[in-house]
Amino acid sequence: MDFFDSGGVRIAYEVTGNGPPILLIHGFASNARVNWVDTGWVRTLAASGHQVITLDNRGHGESEKLYDPASYGAPAMADDAARLLAHLNIGQADVMGYSMGARIAAFLTIGHPRLVRRAVFAGLAANMIAGVAGAEEIAAALEAPTMAAVPQGQPSAFRLFAEQTKSDRQALAACMRSSRQKITPAELSTITCPVLVVAGEKDDIAGPTEPLIAAIPGAQGLTLAGRNHMNAVGDRTYKEAVVDFLKLP
Repeated sequence: MDFFDSGGVRIAYEVTGNGPPILLIHGFASNARVNWVDTGWVRTLAASGHQVITLDNRGHGESEKLYDPASYGAPAMADDAARLLAHLNIGQADVMGYSMGARIAAFLTIGHPRLVRRAVFAGLAANMIAGVAGAEEIAAALEAPTMAAVPQGQPSAFRLFAEQTKSDRQALAACMRSSRQKITPAELSTITCPVLVVAGEKDDIAGPTEPLIAAIPGAQGLTLAGRNHMNAVGDRTYKEAVVDFLKLP
């Protein structure tokens, strides 16, 4: 991966293919490779004629690890994404985020509207507005000395995923404890670019798609039958829908 300085934080990124640019923003405890390369997204989008830009969010993957919760938060990560586009001399791009990445993509779309041509918010729907509970329990699970000390359920699922992705669990705990600013329907109503909302039918972390679709003028939505938070990301129907969405004028 390549690296650039984002306001004093070293951020890793990669560019694949040629054509209209699309920036992909991964979810919590993941990284660009796990979220977008291993699932076939980079290959799919490059094959459909796009320049695909991926980054490791601060605290994740090969990007710099920070241990102060104040260093995190979706607005700060959205600024990292905006600075990456500026670093690459890209004035406007399509943007897709998954889970935490969807929240970051939403802050990018609201805070830097001229940078975003189209947006896909996936893996986080109604709960982008309502918020996702259990942050302290997840942070404690990440800091626990062993898996045996972690309660079953969502905390253990995040701890296991963090171990699978070989993440810095202390940095992730700081990220999880950051100010988790909700996005209000009033803020979402200011979005003017086309938006596609995607979530699995059984994704309790995302919540249903309908409230988020209703909050964004003209937004489209897709619910993936039988899919949950972990297996929706590589879904074929999701990929086909995004490729078609990006082709629209």
